[in-house]
Amino acid sequence: MQPTLDTAYWLGLAIGVVLPVLVGLVTTRVTSSGTKAVLLLFLAALNGFLVELANPGDDYQVGSAVVLWAVSFATGVLTHFGLWKPTGVSARAQDVGAKNATGVGA
Repeated sequence: MQPTLDTAYWLGLAIGVVLPVLVGLVTTRVTSSGTKAVLLLFLAALNGFLVELANPGDDYQVGSAVVLWAVSFATGVLTHFGLWKPTGVSARAQDVGAKNATGVGA
């Protein structure tokens, strides 16, 4: 029997890819990197535990949720430095976050 991933897991992986952009949207350029990392860690944890909750299996597996959390966080960090930052998406997200924080453009 070949293992398969349910739709919930694929959705969780896709969310992990966009989490750094979400962090950029809700923070500003002056927000410390540590604060952004903690926010990404929290959102990744939320993603991991909610994906496991949405999994159509028989029971809730905390171990699976922790693994999903780690994968989501790693995916977020890797896509931030490997995709979003080099293409300028991170900077544009930070600009939107800065506008929202100051009330400009709202």
